[in-house]
Amino acid sequence: MKREKIAHIFITAFSAIIAVVFLIPLVWMIGVAFSEPSFQMTFLPKTKFTLDNFKYVWKAVPFARYYANTLTVVLVTFVIQFFTSTLAGYALAVMDFKGKGLVFVIIFMQLIIPNDALIIPNFLTLSKLGVIDTKLAIILPFLGSALAIFLLRQHFKSVPKALFEAAMLDGANTWQVIWKVYSPCAKPAYMSFAVISVSYHWNNYLWPLIVTNAPSNRTLTVGLAIFAKSKEANMQWANVCAATFIIILPLLIAFFIMQKQFIESFVGAGVK
Repeated sequence: MKREKIAHIFITAFSAIIAVVFLIPLVWMIGVAFSEPSFQMTFLPKTKFTLDNFKYVWKAVPFARYYANTLTVVLVTFVIQFFTSTLAGYALAVMDFKGKGLVFVIIFMQLIIPNDALIIPNFLTLSKLGVIDTKLAIILPFLGSALAIFLLRQHFKSVPKALFEAAMLDGANTWQVIWKVYSPCAKPAYMSFAVISVSYHWNNYLWPLIVTNAPSNRTLTVGLAIFAKSKEANMQWANVCAATFIIILPLLIAFFIMQKQFIESFVGAGVK
């Protein structure tokens, strides 16, 4: 019992230290964002509290447009991924067809390949299609997700066949079986993937930077990078931190409101 208590204390203390280390950049960024600009770099701000940084940044950068673009990209991408991944996951988990194992292996291999390795072929393909410098160019390479297909396949395979057979006996067709039997049983997988997909595309920088040029198509991360290098930033970390806080605020609010659901979804989405 003593060893278990000592181990529990050690793990708790170690976890707390790691949490504090990860919180340091966030605390510094928020502190600087709400303080008067200064050319001195300190962890704790030494200047007065102010909201002028946010007012200045909001006027200097078209954040309303960037927010609209980012929301469009994130929501459209997730909705389409939700639909395509559900159908693919159901086919791989329930249906029998030739080459099923090979298809699953090919999809699983995509989890190993980083998205950045596909930038050049994706860019050349979209260039031939003539959709460069549009929001569609940001979305197209992500209309399917190997991770979502894998998670849903694992969940669908755990659904008792008795539910499937009962639905078929009641006269349900394949479409109804997918959306009324299997999909409700995979809520943890959907929640887990929603967190991953929304956070990834909200923070994605490299791909939107490459395929967009016009300010009307830029996302928040690209706009922040351009602002940080521009004259409007006035070479002040306070302005850059204020702009960063504006970008991450929706994700922070969503996490604090739904942190319990997030944790439960990841626990429930374990490979079965």
